[in-house]
This record gives sequence, structure tokens and C-alpha cells, in this order.
Amino acid sequence: MARRAACHNAVMSAFDLKSFLAQLPDLPGVYRHLDAEGTVLYVGKARNLKKRVASYFQKTPASPRIAHMVARVASVEVTVTGSEAEALLLENNLIKSLAPRYNILFRDDKSYPYLKISGHAYPRIAYYRGATDRRHQYFGPYPNAWAVRESIQILQKVFQLRTCDDTVFAHRSRPCLLHQIQRCSAPCVGRIAADDYAADVHRAVRFLQGQTDEILGDLERRMLAASEALDFETAALLRDQMQALSAVLQQQTMENAGEDTDVIAVALAGGRACVNLAMVRGGRHLGDKAFFPSHVDGDRAVDVLEAFVAQHYLDSPPPPVIVVSEALSRDSDAVLGLAPSSRVRWLSQPQGMRRRWLEQAQQNAELALGRALAESGSQQARTLALAEVLGLDTASDALEALRIECFDISHTAGEATQASNVVYHHHAIQPREYRRYNITGITPGDDYAAMRQVLRRRFERTAEGGMPLPEIVLIDGGRGQVTVAREVFEELGLDPTVLVGVAKGEGRKVGLETLVFADGREPLVLGRDSAALMLVAMVRDEAHRFAITGMRARRGKARQVSRLEDIDGIGPKRRQRLLTRFGGLRGVAAASREELASVEGVSLELAERIYRAMH
Repeated sequence: MARRAACHNAVMSAFDLKSFLAQLPDLPGVYRHLDAEGTVLYVGKARNLKKRVASYFQKTPASPRIAHMVARVASVEVTVTGSEAEALLLENNLIKSLAPRYNILFRDDKSYPYLKISGHAYPRIAYYRGATDRRHQYFGPYPNAWAVRESIQILQKVFQLRTCDDTVFAHRSRPCLLHQIQRCSAPCVGRIAADDYAADVHRAVRFLQGQTDEILGDLERRMLAASEALDFETAALLRDQMQALSAVLQQQTMENAGEDTDVIAVALAGGRACVNLAMVRGGRHLGDKAFFPSHVDGDRAVDVLEAFVAQHYLDSPPPPVIVVSEALSRDSDAVLGLAPSSRVRWLSQPQGMRRRWLEQAQQNAELALGRALAESGSQQARTLALAEVLGLDTASDALEALRIECFDISHTAGEATQASNVVYHHHAIQPREYRRYNITGITPGDDYAAMRQVLRRRFERTAEGGMPLPEIVLIDGGRGQVTVAREVFEELGLDPTVLVGVAKGEGRKVGLETLVFADGREPLVLGRDSAALMLVAMVRDEAHRFAITGMRARRGKARQVSRLEDIDGIGPKRRQRLLTRFGGLRGVAAASREELASVEGVSLELAERIYRAMH
């Protein structure tokens, strides 16, 4: 373990640069460039603080981005750490928390998904995301959820492993549909012996580890042995398994070595960058994922690559082999903060199959960047059009910073009312900043009261100075909703000129909407060909979609619980006992009459009523 960081903070002013640089130690650490207002412009790590910080003021900057940054630097702060690995950790934590303007930043996505094989007596295969547990086996990571689900379908088709949760498994009385279509061997009702199911699980694990030739050989030997023993039914099942596995392998890109590998390619164009990450696990090419960093301005591909590697592998352990499209300019292990004993192999000039993987990743990076540039150009044009229509600042920096928040209310006849808040920023929708608000304490169906509640809850912190006010606050509604919004803003002391209502046109058709303002301006009809209206409609429709999905989920949950509440004889205590015993409503629905009657306080007659109500 690296020892705790020893802090050594120093500040450089424009008047004592020489003496400041002379005082810096030849030790590892983190440095922060600040402007005259104390805002952190850039965070970096160094093996040698004196050499690294001095390089910014002695050499020609590596890119326009760095040149712009150096021109604004008014002071530098440094923190000495116990090791370069410790500096890497601190650097990335500061980058995530401060999001400095001149660092190449990659979005901090959720953790990558895994395929999980549970530690159950009859293991279950499942999609999993989160912290791992030693009781289970995990395979991956996978680049996206689709890749995990594709692998699960393969394991179902070839090895017929179960996917049902443990509560459903424990209460099955007959095989489910998956058994009928030969996707599960139905261990829940004893259609397969425990040893045979365990053998299938073992073969599935070997498949995920890339040992496909051994699995095919084993299946063939068992099939021949069963045939010689005149057990033709077993032989036919093994033959079907072999055929299914062979068909899968023909669709997969395979390599005999089977080492886990990440393939990383960088594409640059139009002042933007794309990093494409392809993942190979157990010899299987699982797919890829494109990343688009911000704050790229004239940087080299290797700079983008090093920033990605440092930020990506901070939370994701690197595989044994990493194939990259650019040779790193610094020591590879130093970029990751790894000790040489970690033995990660870096390949910038791969051969054979890995070369084809890299070529494919490079092609995918270029295609993804081309699509992003086309979409970005269109979105920037729409942002500019809307700013011009509303009389906002149209400078490029102002357009980049322009923030739109849109609010919508959704319910079904007053039931399960929810409000949605979606965000458009940096010329793009920002799903990670979306919020849903459960609306309570109002008359069912009172949309005005719902809008009043959500706006007050969202903007109280803004009124207190805790959050900035968006340049545009869209309200899905006409004059009435906008009047309510203006009242809330006036009560909070906020500027109501940012409020814009989107009143639906005849037949709710896109292109016929009217923009309604809270500051007395005349309503505005833009027309169906307006780029500004296209942006407004896109954000409004996204708010509507987000509100509806949340409302339906909340309504479905409420209705499921009410199914138990509506049964005569089921009060809070019995309902809680049933939910606890069977692990939730799905377990209660899967339970037999006899199992329901085994719960304390549930008679056979009541069990019959519950069973009928749940089916």
C-alpha cells in the first residue's frame, strides 16, 4: 500500500516564477494550474514535479489547448505524494470533482456490466452491474448491456442454464416456457440431475474462458459413449449441444491464445476526438464502445489515448494485453500507475488476429466520430437558431454553455403523478442530469399544483445561491402553466424571463406549437421548418417520454401492491408476512396454494383467494 500523501502546497505568482520553480521538489505529486480568480484550469500528475511543472514554461506547448491554458495561469499549486501511483489516484479524483476546463475529460460512466453465475446449488446466469461478491463468479467486463444479454442467450441455447431468480426457482411446480423451447433444463422441478446440471455449468464457465475446443471434444466423446451404450436420447441431446455450440463459434471472432485483451483506437477530426474501446474476453470479441472526450483542442492522438487510459483503468482493472493505436509517449506502466510486476503487455504494432481487431476498432472510431460530427453540427445550428429567436448571446462560448431544462407532468387520471426534468447542455441531451419528482399532497389531476411543486423543489437551491439558473426553462404547457411558473419564480426571487411555455398546436402535431413567454412578450409561432422549434420539440418530447416511463413504473408498482391490499382478509401484517416469506410480489404470485397457506395467519380459504387474485 502506498503511504498516505504528504501535502506540500506552494503557490506561484507571475512575479516569482523562477524562485517558485527552484523550490519544487524532485518528487512525485500532483500539480494544479489556477487562473487569477483561483479557478483550477488544469490538473496533472508527475513523476518529478520540478521537471514536469517547469516544462510548461520552458517549452513550446504541445497543443493550442495547453497554450491557451498557460496564457491564463496565474498560480500553481502542488501536492507531493508518496508514489506515482498515488499521484495518479489523486489526479483522477481531482479531475472528476473539479472537471478542469483544460483537461481532456472522459465522461464518468456507470460501471461496466458483467455476466454473473450465482453460487446457488443450481447456479443462475444473470446480467450484473455493481460490486462483486466472492460467493459468485463474474465474467467480463462487457462493453454494454447488449453484449451481456447476447452471451446469456448463447448459454441458454447451448447449455440450457436457468435465468429465473431464486424466489421463482424455489416455488415452481411445473416447467416454464423456457424449458418448452429448450432454453432451460428445468432444474427447478427436477428435470435434470444435480450432477448433470453442475456439469453444464462447468462447461459454460469453460466456454466463457475460451476453452471451446476442449468443450467440443468432451461433448463428442460423451455423445459417442452414449450411442455405444444405446442411450440414444442422451446422445441426441449431446449432438444438439454440439451443433448449437458450433453454430455460435462460426459467428464469433476467435483466437487460439484466448488472452483477455482490450483494443483502444483513437480518431481525430473537426476539433473532436473519439476513443473506441473493444473488449476481448476468453477469445471472444464482445463488442466495442465509443467515448467522446471534452476539452480537446489540437491535441495529438497519443495525448487523448493517455488521458483515456489513465481515467478508464482507475476503476476498471486492466486485462493482461492492451492493444493501442498509438505508441504511448511515456512509460506504459507509469500511465496506469502500475508496478512493473503487473505485467500488462502493451502492443502498438500487433500481428495476426489482434491486428485485425485494431483495424476494426480504428474503423469504428472513425465512423462514430463522423456520425458525432454530423449530429453535433446539426445540434449546434439548432442551438444557435433558438438563441437568436430568444435574443440570447450567440457567441460560441455562450452557445456551448447554454443550458435548457424542461419540465413535464404525467399521470393517469390523477394516479401516480410524476414530474420530469430533462437537461440540454453543450449542444446535447444530458441523460445523467435528468431528475424525476414524485408529486404528493395535491388534488389528483391538478397539473398546475404539480408544476408549482416541482418548480419550487427544483429551484429553491438556485434561489439560495447553490445552483445557477438555466438560460432557458421550458414548460410543457400553455399560458396557464407559464403563469404558475412565473408565480413560483417571483416568490423565489428568480428572473422569470427564462421561462418559455410550449403550447401544443392543433392535433398535437410537431410544427404547430406556440412559444409562450412569462415576461409579457407576444406568443411566437416558429413554423414546422424552424431549426429552433426542432430543438424545442426534441427537448419537450424527451421530457414527455421520461415523465411517462417514470409514471408507468410508479403506477405499476402501486397497482401490484394494491392487488394484495384489495384481497379481503389481507391487512398490513399479513401482507408484510407474505412479501417477506416469498421475497416480493413475484414470489407471492409464483407460490402454490399450499405454500401460501403455510404462512402464519393465512388459512386455506384465504390462500385460495390470494392465489386466484394473483393469477
